[in-house]
Amino acid sequence: MTGPAGGGICAVVLAAGEGTRLRPLTERVPKALCPVGNVPLLDRALARLAGLGLTCPATVAVNACYLGDLVGRQVDGRAHLSVEPGTPLGTAGGVGNLRDWIAGRGVLVGNADAYLADPERPPGPDIAALLHGWDGETVRLLGQPASDPRAPGTFAGHHFTGFSLLPWRLVRELPAVFGDLVRAVWRPAEAAGRLTVVGFPGTFVDTGTPADYLAANLHAAGGGCLVDPAATVSGRCYRSVVGAGAVVRGTVTRSVVWPGATVGSAERLCDVIRVGADLTVPAG
Repeated sequence: MTGPAGGGICAVVLAAGEGTRLRPLTERVPKALCPVGNVPLLDRALARLAGLGLTCPATVAVNACYLGDLVGRQVDGRAHLSVEPGTPLGTAGGVGNLRDWIAGRGVLVGNADAYLADPERPPGPDIAALLHGWDGETVRLLGQPASDPRAPGTFAGHHFTGFSLLPWRLVRELPAVFGDLVRAVWRPAEAAGRLTVVGFPGTFVDTGTPADYLAANLHAAGGGCLVDPAATVSGRCYRSVVGAGAVVRGTVTRSVVWPGATVGSAERLCDVIRVGADLTVPAG
């Protein structure tokens, strides 16, 4: 994809974090691979970028650290993989670690754990507004109006919704050490009058907690049950998501049953996430 002044645009999906708020789910898989609507969050992010024509290791990178081997297996050559040694470098450090790959291009940065859904548009065009008319110099954030426009963590009265657009002039200054984009890039750009918030009209959920993760899944289910064709459901299912290979013999209500998980005939699950046969995580 060509950017301003022919510099080009690339994308980075941030998938290195440990997802501590989502434990114990993330003790088994990294947050980026937790399924929402039976699709790993990472795959949802890659599909969004594919909608913009960003589809290969030359144009899309994924960073990994925590359980990085699982992330690399999921990427499977679809993107350039940047594995950070030791502990995660954070959002700024993760981008800085990719400077040689970014190599002069503007970069669209997305959080793998962001659930975005815009029923009026297919994957991709809902974030295309970040690129429309971009001058290649300013910082852009995708956002939604905050109920309290002066609340901490807001930008121009908006909450960040998972994607930002950064110019090369700022990316080239980012060191490959731990840091976050809020302090390293966004707030300085805001103070300099060089930050713009682009409105996102759809649904956004930060899937960082079990409650929010369940909310994203229930939204993906569209008010009903979303059952993978490879699941077996002989019990009852109400407003839930059931993954491939799962077996539900009992009753699940407003719950997520992960791929391969089981629900016994005597079990009645409500507002939980079931993993395997032995882990039940309340969403409250």
